[in-house]
Amino acid sequence: VQLVESGGGLVQPGGSLRLSCAASGFTFSSYYMSWVRQAPGKGLEWVSSIYSDGSNTYYADSVKGRFTISRDNAKNTLYLQMNSLKSEDTAVYYCAKFGLAGEYDYWGQGTQVTVSS
Repeated sequence: VQLVESGGGLVQPGGSLRLSCAASGFTFSSYYMSWVRQAPGKGLEWVSSIYSDGSNTYYADSVKGRFTISRDNAKNTLYLQMNSLKSEDTAVYYCAKFGLAGEYDYWGQGTQVTVSS
């Protein structure tokens, strides 16, 4: 199993970024996937999740209305569209696979998002 995030970078407040997570080594279309972030000096924070078929999505209150999670099962790729970015969105963003045992069993290496003027 491999999860590779990309798309992070430095953006000004109010700007946008689109993160991608390329998945391989498992049947991507069968699994619930999530984005989780870790701000400097803080613990992990769940951001958003999506059903295996994309039919349902969930968001943390802190990002609701600004972020959109999606997936392309034909391309084995998970996305996070982030709009109206704030300084408090600065973090390393990880994609994570939710395993059959009821917990996240694989994580990507993370991609840094920095929101600063």
